[in-house]
Amino acid sequence: MLLTAAVARGIADGSVDLAFRRWGHPRIRPGSSFIALTHVIEVTSMERVDPAQITPKEARRAGYESVDELRATLCVNTHNPTYRIGLRCIGEDPRIALRADDDLSDDDVADIRLRLDRMDARSKNGPWTRDTLEIIGRRPGVVSTDLAAELGRDRAGFKNDVTKLKKLGLTESLEVGYALSPRGVEFCRRVDDHG
Repeated sequence: MLLTAAVARGIADGSVDLAFRRWGHPRIRPGSSFIALTHVIEVTSMERVDPAQITPKEARRAGYESVDELRATLCVNTHNPTYRIGLRCIGEDPRIALRADDDLSDDDVADIRLRLDRMDARSKNGPWTRDTLEIIGRRPGVVSTDLAAELGRDRAGFKNDVTKLKKLGLTESLEVGYALSPRGVEFCRRVDDHG
């Protein structure tokens, strides 16, 4: 579920606990969770509502100044039902601690290599993990469109693959582009040193 940075921060600090979306069918369910900015957000409830019945209090709980401002965001896909979604922050994104952990044992390095090898083996486009780590390490802060083009890849596929590396704690998103995390830097150094 996509959230604006302001709403994600509001959920993290407790000032926002609702969201409203128009969907043809629910894309999430109560009890599920997702990552927004630097926190894990849990879906606590979801119910179909009439947009005309949204109250000023609910609008404020969703991070809006007024009901009219909130309803304006629901003016697209008006044929779809509107859902009120309860949200709460359940903790910090675990990838933050993982990417900061650069104290890698030989077993850690071997495990990361194995995971990358498996990703490469499953790819329909051939091996990509090492090339992606290399270009991010060489060109931090460069927009994904340029990085993907340099590798001869489409932007969406490239970004999806970088997300897989992020889950391993090897990369992190910047305001523009990406960088290797401390864990990613150490992994690449160890692989370069030992082949």
